[in-house]
Amino acid sequence: MPELQPPAFPNPWRQRLKALGNLPPILSMVWASGPGVVTTSILLRLMTAAVPIAMLAISRLIVDGVAAAYVGGHALPRGFWWIVSLEFALAVAAGILSRAINFFDSVFADRFTRYISVRVMEHASTLDLASYENPEFYDKLERARAQATDRLNMIRDAGNVLQQAVTVASLSAALFVYSPWLLFVLVACLVPAFLGETHFAFLFYSLSLGQTCVKRQMDYFRTLGASKESAKELKLFGLAPFFVRRFSDLSDQIYQENRTLAGRRFIAGSLLSLVSSAGYYAAYVFVIYRTVAGRQSIGTLTFLTGSIAATSANVQSLFASFSSIADQSLFLTDLREFFEVKPSARPAPATAIAPRSIQEGFEFRNVRFTYPGSSRVVLDGLNMRWRPGERIALVGGNGQGKTTIVKLLTRLYEPTGGQILLDGVDLREYDPEDLYREISVVCQDFMRYELSAAENIGIGRIEHCDNLEKLEHAARKSRADAVIDRLPNGYQQILGRRFEGGVDLSGGEWQKIALARAYMRDAQVLILDEPMASLDARAEHEVFQRFTELTQGKMALFISHRFSTVRMADRILVLDEGGIAEEGSHSRLMALGRQYFGMFELQAEHYR
Repeated sequence: MPELQPPAFPNPWRQRLKALGNLPPILSMVWASGPGVVTTSILLRLMTAAVPIAMLAISRLIVDGVAAAYVGGHALPRGFWWIVSLEFALAVAAGILSRAINFFDSVFADRFTRYISVRVMEHASTLDLASYENPEFYDKLERARAQATDRLNMIRDAGNVLQQAVTVASLSAALFVYSPWLLFVLVACLVPAFLGETHFAFLFYSLSLGQTCVKRQMDYFRTLGASKESAKELKLFGLAPFFVRRFSDLSDQIYQENRTLAGRRFIAGSLLSLVSSAGYYAAYVFVIYRTVAGRQSIGTLTFLTGSIAATSANVQSLFASFSSIADQSLFLTDLREFFEVKPSARPAPATAIAPRSIQEGFEFRNVRFTYPGSSRVVLDGLNMRWRPGERIALVGGNGQGKTTIVKLLTRLYEPTGGQILLDGVDLREYDPEDLYREISVVCQDFMRYELSAAENIGIGRIEHCDNLEKLEHAARKSRADAVIDRLPNGYQQILGRRFEGGVDLSGGEWQKIALARAYMRDAQVLILDEPMASLDARAEHEVFQRFTELTQGKMALFISHRFSTVRMADRILVLDEGGIAEEGSHSRLMALGRQYFGMFELQAEHYR
């Protein structure tokens, strides 16, 4: 298996600085997720930031007072115990503030995770089908989903930077007054460690970016190795060792790459930390020397050593937090770019409302279509009409464009050439959301929602999801009522095995539920793409016996490889080589004795 290669960035530092441009939009999301929580957290951090310098100043007074009383035999200074009490109050306040910050960080984490997750879901729902069939988009979507939780530490770091900056500013001011060079040495010795950490953080980002596709493959093999859908073939074909090996190979590859880079970071970080430690102890020794030489009091020694230690620690933390923000902002590029993905099927500026009573029907005019990323022409100059109240069927070999026509009718894709008209108006001029309300579709790969039976049907017309009368009417149309009557909790029964108490259905039973969902929509246009694939012969016959009744007054289009159902259509279109090879009723096409006749006879031969 080829080794993963992280993406090459020509100028990592420029890339980091550029990535900081991601912060303003993210911070606006932070604010939008909870203004009250964010404001309270900032105020708490500002209050906490002032505590260290105040504690050190009070400690200096206490130590000098005790030293004077011990060495000179004097009484403790006036108000000494009030000063001690003040230090105690500050210590208590610091503890409370710390817990309050943790509390509000926890509250904020939940609010922000919810906010970003909802934004990702909402934006994903606006994108067209072409996006979901693009592997590069899937990588971007996977990384964007991760940002909903993985970047919480970065946001906390942003709050910590504010707190640490205020603390460092107050401590640095005290050290600067004492000795500007002392402050300079401390900061200068910390810069190399900061640059080293930033460099390796960027390398980890680029490595992680290159591993996205492989991690998706790992998730896929993990799912194949332990899922209900693959369990049968897993056992029958003895696939478990194969999937485990594929997963292990990918996992070992990522482990080795991460381990190698982590080892390099450990060695470099250890060496650079020596420089930081040297700067700290040089300043520490200098302050001790001046105290021993009698140039400052014991209290000043306590104040300065505490300030040096606190400044060193806070400057390191400040650099680390800022480095973390700068490098984690690189990951936010994925989130920002995801939100910048736009659907290709945009409604025209003056969006038209779909006709509530279709008068002329659909018309394909010289429609040409090629899937994105493919050079194969699926439809090549297709012309067809579909009139109101007409039931048509599409037949043809695999890959001849049957399902593609459905995708174009429903605007999941746009034609790459020609026009599709509805009542004489280009389909692209209609508001997609409004158009969808007038179309009901059941596909062969329909969704099996692991929700209640009522919700599974009600999703067809979500605003009537609680209308039991409509639910029951739709279920009777599809023959799903008999399935639901056998369930322990009827319409409130959870379907599927994902959740406790759920009941799974057979393929045919699920298909009846999906058909009920389509009838629940009660749209003008009904499209059935291999809707009976999982039904047995008797169930299929029952459904289609009522097909005329159920499609009365509607435009119905269905795709099926079973000619026993196709023959019920008013008109049959035979697709071949990107166009219509034959069209007409079943009897007319059989009389022609050409392509349709051959396909029908070939299938009928199996039943003789």
